[in-house]
Amino acid sequence: MDSCDARIRAYKNGKTFDQSKEIAETVSSQLAKRINQAGILSWSEILEAAGHDELIYKLTLKYLRRDGYNIGDWKNPKVTKIT
Repeated sequence: MDSCDARIRAYKNGKTFDQSKEIAETVSSQLAKRINQAGILSWSEILEAAGHDELIYKLTLKYLRRDGYNIGDWKNPKVTKIT
């Protein structure tokens, strides 16, 4: 039975999901340094850092939450370090 492998499907700009995950890891580590220096980072700044790629943006937020940052919500669209 032939089936489609979701892991090799191309997303925006022809990147696979695994490539997008690697890019998001890199972006989140760069943004973590900025958050530690400034104490706060808006969602729009994260979107710009992700190159306006929705998948990378969402993965970046996921990785920032995993790394101990408060990613906020729709009422408070900013990322801060959890104290």
